[in-house]
Amino acid sequence: MSLYPLHSILFIDIETVSQYAAFDELPDEGKELWRHKAELLIKDKQAATPDTIYDRAAIYAEFGKIVCISCGFIQGTGPDKKISLKSFYGDDEWMVLSQFCEMLEKWTVGNRYLCAHNGKEFDFPYLCRRMIIHGIAIPSLLRIAGKKPWEITHIDTLESWKFGDYRSYTSLNLLAYVLGIPTPKDDIDGSQVGKVYWTEHDLSRIVTYCQKDVITVAQVYLRLQGETPIRPENIALR
Repeated sequence: MSLYPLHSILFIDIETVSQYAAFDELPDEGKELWRHKAELLIKDKQAATPDTIYDRAAIYAEFGKIVCISCGFIQGTGPDKKISLKSFYGDDEWMVLSQFCEMLEKWTVGNRYLCAHNGKEFDFPYLCRRMIIHGIAIPSLLRIAGKKPWEITHIDTLESWKFGDYRSYTSLNLLAYVLGIPTPKDDIDGSQVGKVYWTEHDLSRIVTYCQKDVITVAQVYLRLQGETPIRPENIALR
């Protein structure tokens, strides 16, 4: 039985890319700052350089940007429940974030929760940092400053799976695998998002990939709560 009413949970996932297509395109100051960051990331100084690992800039809010935010919420209960999906995406990150914030403020009525895999370490802080950079007010549901731990309505499926063990990381795909949850492998994976964006500029593929992750997060959450999964026929990608 779910700890929280299913209709009160918004499942989310974000896709991020580097702010520039290549290291050479960074402004001079940005290059220097990335070089400094890269020095901390590179373990084998002969095998990698700041420009060859620039694709990793996507995972840092200071050097990356959000190109897609996908959301899903569950309707109904029992074996007939469905999940509805909504995505905000585009080249204009300010617009993507603004539209997401507008939706979130309208949706936040009563007790509401956000759920993501590794959301507390990645998705939620990344969203907040990019909002601050763009001068966008952080929605109340994402604000945690000054709140007591039990007042923060963030659910993290990775944290739930750890059961207090903070020594290891379990990917969403691995967790879905061990729980017997099918995950589509028919297109791109996370490591290819930057290439698809900068080389092919195929946002549609990125949105589909992001929405599939939202569905997987929702199914993992249901499995962790002992709930029946959402049937394939009750899932519709955009």
